Amino acid sequence: MTEVLTVSTATATREAGLKLAASVISAGMAAGGQVAGPVASAYWHEGEFGQGEEWVVSFKTTAARYDELEAHLIEHHEWQNPEVTAVPLVRASAAYVEWVERVTAKKVADDG
Repeated sequence: MTEVLTVSTATATREAGLKLAASVISAGMAAGGQVAGPVASAYWHEGEFGQGEEWVVSFKTTAARYDELEAHLIEHHEWQNPEVTAVPLVRASAAYVEWVERVTAKKVADDG
C-alpha cells in the first residue's frame, strides 16, 4: 500500500500560505492542502525568544513525492530556514489513499 504523508510548514501570512499551496498542488506534488490559522507561536530565532502568529500549511502527498515537495517548499518559502515536517498516516481509507496516489503520480509523456 502507498505510504501517505501529511507534510506541514508555517507562513507569516494567509496569503503566503495560499501561494505555497497553489504552487505545490498545481504542480501535482500534493493532492490537496489546507491553510489554517492564525495560530499563536512561541519560538527561538537567532538566539532570541519570540512570539507571534503564523499560518499552518499542510499537504496530503505520498512518500514518493516527499523529497520534491520538501525542496519546493524550501526554495519558494519566504523564510530562510522554514519548518518542513512530515507525519505518516497510520491508517486511511482505501479510496482516500487511491486519490492521493492518483493525483500525485508523475505524468510520463508518451513517446510512442
